[in-house]
Amino acid sequence: MKALTSTLLFIFVATLIHACSSPPANDENNRLTLDDLDPEISEMLGQISADTLEKNIYRLADFGTRHTLSETEDDQFGIGAARRWIKAEMERYSSETGGRLEVEFHSYMQEATNRIPEEVEIVNVIGTLPGSDPDDDRIFVVSGHYDSRATGVMDAESEAPGANDDASGTAAVMEMARVMSAYQFPATIVFMAVAGEEQGLLGARRWAEEAHEQGLNIAGMITNDIIGNHAAEDGALTDPNRVRLFAQGIPVTQEPDRELLRYIQTGGENDLPTRQLARTIKEVSESYLPDMEVWMIYRADRYLRGGDHMPFLDLGYPAVRFSEPHEEFKHQHQDIREEDGVQYGDLPEFVDYPYVARVTHVNLAALANLARAPQEPRDVGMNISRLENDTRLRWEASPSAHVAGYEVLWRETTSPVWQHKDFTTDTSYTAELLSKDNYLFGVRAVSEGGHVSSTVYPFPFRE
Repeated sequence: MKALTSTLLFIFVATLIHACSSPPANDENNRLTLDDLDPEISEMLGQISADTLEKNIYRLADFGTRHTLSETEDDQFGIGAARRWIKAEMERYSSETGGRLEVEFHSYMQEATNRIPEEVEIVNVIGTLPGSDPDDDRIFVVSGHYDSRATGVMDAESEAPGANDDASGTAAVMEMARVMSAYQFPATIVFMAVAGEEQGLLGARRWAEEAHEQGLNIAGMITNDIIGNHAAEDGALTDPNRVRLFAQGIPVTQEPDRELLRYIQTGGENDLPTRQLARTIKEVSESYLPDMEVWMIYRADRYLRGGDHMPFLDLGYPAVRFSEPHEEFKHQHQDIREEDGVQYGDLPEFVDYPYVARVTHVNLAALANLARAPQEPRDVGMNISRLENDTRLRWEASPSAHVAGYEVLWRETTSPVWQHKDFTTDTSYTAELLSKDNYLFGVRAVSEGGHVSSTVYPFPFRE
């Protein structure tokens, strides 16, 4: 693993501290207008069922343990039974919506590691909803991990219901697959229930590596891990209408190349593709769901923890993680027991099912918008040929047939979200009396239905 140089690492840490201390902007221009909202996406949101999520989380917990090293042949107990049930459910969704959802096992033999004592088969459950546009090769991935664990990471026998970690994320992915497979999207959507997360992000890593080897265009990846509750510390911490979205800035495992250095040199260290993806998710989901707040966290993940988005980040894909705003640790990675009147363990009675539904709504709104948005504009540039107080931008058109135009966005350099935007049908734009020295800019494509792509940061050029 290659590290950044000490100079770049200093820049990264300083930027992180500054960004995390900056107050969020509340400019109304940061949201889509009512005219931009897709009635079909609103229709999809209305079909998400908290009851179905609850039923599926309880069913996953009923397998006793879903540890990666647990029983595979039993029909009612262990990870084998769990994955067969998930696959059967997703196949049922496909049959009920015209067979467009392609469901399969993705498996491989994992050699021994520090958390795998001997070779074992890792099996992911994959549901692929092919895009309707043959000229659009983008793939958007949404995942949850269906394996679970007790206190001991190698304990494959003890009860480990894993209701919140991560039956909640798995159920959300299944529910999105159920609803969204009845609709069409120009881009492809992959719904994944992955295994081996607790043993080292194994299933997601293998799928991501194979995608990279095949040259697949993973335009965005969202993982849902621990999205089952909004309260912690016996209710002292509670945020019923908030969800965390972890978004990495500068990739710390990447040797700085010319492109990364250009981001840093021009003050764009918070405008790499993963944070642009996070901004788009926040803006779109809060537009459809104004009572929910997506709390962007400028980190790859929590301290001492990790999620299935991280292998995608390592390979250069934009990838983010949803997680509940606070965590009740006595209900994570714990043997089922009661001590001094306190119940330990990740049991389904500690999951808030309406909250899981709200987080699923956030996912669906963002994912549906991205998969219906045009492809991003290409080669976005900022003209720095002369000293001036205007900012002149140009770009190559999006290759998508359903592009209606472009939005130029700008914000103060200390704002985490876009504060202003303007629409144009041209492939150039002049922001009069708005100096490139004082603001950060971006350009995104907009469809005829108002769906917005992720935003592209402009690199400077001279004529």
